[in-house]
Amino acid sequence: MPSKEVYNWLRTRFFPHMWCPGCGHGIVMHALIRAMVDLGLNKDETVLASGIGCSSRLPGYIDTCTIHTTHGRSLGFATGIKMAKPELTVIDVMGDGDCTAIGGNHFIHACRRNINITAIVMNNNIYGMTGGQASPTTPAGALATTAPYGAVDPTFDICRLAEGAGATFVARTTIANPKQAEKYIADAIKHKGFSVVEVISSCHTQFGRKNNRRTPISNIEYLKGASVTKEKAKGMSPEELFGKIVVGEFVNKVAPEYTEQYLEMSKKVRES
Repeated sequence: MPSKEVYNWLRTRFFPHMWCPGCGHGIVMHALIRAMVDLGLNKDETVLASGIGCSSRLPGYIDTCTIHTTHGRSLGFATGIKMAKPELTVIDVMGDGDCTAIGGNHFIHACRRNINITAIVMNNNIYGMTGGQASPTTPAGALATTAPYGAVDPTFDICRLAEGAGATFVARTTIANPKQAEKYIADAIKHKGFSVVEVISSCHTQFGRKNNRRTPISNIEYLKGASVTKEKAKGMSPEELFGKIVVGEFVNKVAPEYTEQYLEMSKKVRES
């Protein structure tokens, strides 16, 4: 892909970006832009929404229609945009805390509705921007500023949560496999219905320095070593899967889409 096409999607006036050097979120941004270019999306017909956090700064660097909303509420704003103009391509980028903590209710109900929005969850297992607090995905035993002796809470499996709530496309990858991230994001955008792509990212500044992964490279190497395909995982015991990251496409099914159902209902009401 010509680099000029990717460059044209950047708001270069806002660079250099605010992320720490080596932050995994930059890899996710590149994968998203490449997917949008490959799909031939129109800037004026594409909306990127986000809430609050390191991941939520991403839309500011992309030259399309963007909205930076309140913490955990971005899916509510994205839903309103999609309902008002169903023809738009709506993509919501979130962090693990933004999505599954304060934004958890919005997330499960967006899944339940099966509204045609793509949710990209950048999961770095920590609240990176606000001081390194534990999030709902911080691994048990991992250290954080609010878990100085190790996290005790069980972790959310974002993909299983999305599947159980009704999302019709669900996939997981890591920043160690940017081409797979690009593919899953593109497939999610093409899918009609609520799509969730969890990208396991890294925060060497807040998570890594407390958990023996102090550099960007050490995080990439860890993610490569910990990743297991869903096919391989089927033949592994729970003990063998402990600490592993199962990657792959978990859900891809057809179901009624929310805005189409709503418009059909409205049409029947007007004609009655």
